[in-house]
Amino acid sequence: MRAKAYQDKLDIKNGCVDLSHGSGGRAMAQLISGLFHEAFGNEWLARGNDQSAFDVRAGRMVMTTDGYVISPLFFPGGDIGSLAVHGTVNDVAMAGARPLYLSASFIIEEGFRFSDLKMIADSMGEAARAAGVYIITGDTKVVERGKADGLFISTTGVGVLPDGLDLSAEKARVGDRVLVSGSLGDHGVAIMSKRQNFAFETEIVSDSAALYDLVAEMLAAGGGGIRAMRDPTRGGLAATLNEIAHQSGLGFRLQEEAIPVKPAVLAACELLGLDPLYVANEGKLVAIVAPEIADAVLAAMRANPLGRDAADIGEAVDDDHQFVQLSTSFGGGRIVDWLSGEQLPRIC
Repeated sequence: MRAKAYQDKLDIKNGCVDLSHGSGGRAMAQLISGLFHEAFGNEWLARGNDQSAFDVRAGRMVMTTDGYVISPLFFPGGDIGSLAVHGTVNDVAMAGARPLYLSASFIIEEGFRFSDLKMIADSMGEAARAAGVYIITGDTKVVERGKADGLFISTTGVGVLPDGLDLSAEKARVGDRVLVSGSLGDHGVAIMSKRQNFAFETEIVSDSAALYDLVAEMLAAGGGGIRAMRDPTRGGLAATLNEIAHQSGLGFRLQEEAIPVKPAVLAACELLGLDPLYVANEGKLVAIVAPEIADAVLAAMRANPLGRDAADIGEAVDDDHQFVQLSTSFGGGRIVDWLSGEQLPRIC
């Protein structure tokens, strides 16, 4: 994301991106300097290089990458910019690592309004600062009308992992508890309600948030008893637990009544024909923890605003079939299988 300072100002209020803003010339430099650098401003970007050098702290490094193609770009509780930050730093945090730096790549469609791009970039910068990370390098491309649905963002995140910490699903054991940090389905339903122009008595807002502070407090309370953590994004809780079951060789038995779902989200899911267990979340986590430290970890979660509705929803069981089973509130049971097809496309 290289650019020198240029005197010419972008017409943020009335202007739009055109192909010249991806050409590598003066217009591109003005876009990067006048919009992205102002939104993300930090010492690394200010150097104007094609890359950024940074000090490596003691410990092991964690790296992740993701792409964001959400529709609509703006939704209750956030936008594609803040989502790109939260989603990437959370992937780093699920290893127990402290997120440090991000890269950001923008693919912008010709005709995209500068005013919308500025709102997204500002939101991204604010989310990064709140999460304690820096966007230190990136790239900008412009494609013809109809080729990118407005804007796509790709991000890569790096963080540092304390020595001795190794969270991984294969460490799960029979009897381990399944903890979730709060109500499920908020993000996916917020996106779908905005997309379909549904109006509910209570506005459903995305849960998009950076989770590292919550993770750090959980690790402090749980010591070495936390086996694994995941953020249940695409495919929701169902996909996440099926993945962990596959990796660990265990099954899971959940209690439906213990799983937190907001009444408005549940009502929306019933209206839309969705199962909240499969709906995406962007500010929640699932933790598999040893039974003897479950209460302490749960208390630490509930003491954090992002975990105040945390719940113990089930346990790991010995199961050669690696099924995720749900004991329903009616006294029956069902298998919570992998998602078949795409329940909610373009939600992140």
